[in-house]
Amino acid sequence: MLDVAVAAAPTLHRSEPQILYVGTPVVLISTCNEDGSANLAPMSSAFWLGWRCVLGLDRSSKTVANLLRTNQCVLNLPSVAQVDAVDRIALTTGSEVLPPHKVARGYRVEKDKFGTAGLTPIASQTIDPPRAKECPIQMEAVVEHSYNMSENDPASRGRRILFELRIQRVFLDPGILVDGDPNKIDPNKWRPLIMSFQKFFGLADQQAHASRLSQVSESLYRTADLERSQTI
Repeated sequence: MLDVAVAAAPTLHRSEPQILYVGTPVVLISTCNEDGSANLAPMSSAFWLGWRCVLGLDRSSKTVANLLRTNQCVLNLPSVAQVDAVDRIALTTGSEVLPPHKVARGYRVEKDKFGTAGLTPIASQTIDPPRAKECPIQMEAVVEHSYNMSENDPASRGRRILFELRIQRVFLDPGILVDGDPNKIDPNKWRPLIMSFQKFFGLADQQAHASRLSQVSESLYRTADLERSQTI
């Protein structure tokens, strides 16, 4: 039997990070203001299950007010190529009045978010908010449910809200598709912009390890929401 040197497991330290943004994709959410103009907001508290998406947002944001009023938005996913555009609106808000916590963080009021970002609004097919032309992935979505966070915590109650969205249309840059398949994204071509502890990152040029999960056909994940989108 071979003698195998076993490396000692690292000692983990109890820690209390101020934030837990360990690494999630950046999303630019476009919504419509009361006067019909477009708002565009960067965020990274989002995840997808099938053709549903869950967003976690600060209740004081203009995006939240627009979502509660219209129930519509576009989820524009920038690649690393759009990082400058995202950063230009990172400390801006479309709200008319800055809440104290955003004042403390250096935010400013900005009405023309698309212009400030240097991105181009283009018409959506099923909803009113525009898509961001330069983003390689664009998803038209409607609100199915909203949920208040931290309801059992008096100190945080009313500060955050969750939205469950249903995707109605998906638009993809041909450059990120699997060759010959218009309905499948090639992860070797798609380079999402990642936010990790308030800093921007991109993915490496190749996967870290072969994936057993990738052997499962994507068709087995098809949901009724996709079928429903075809009737809209």
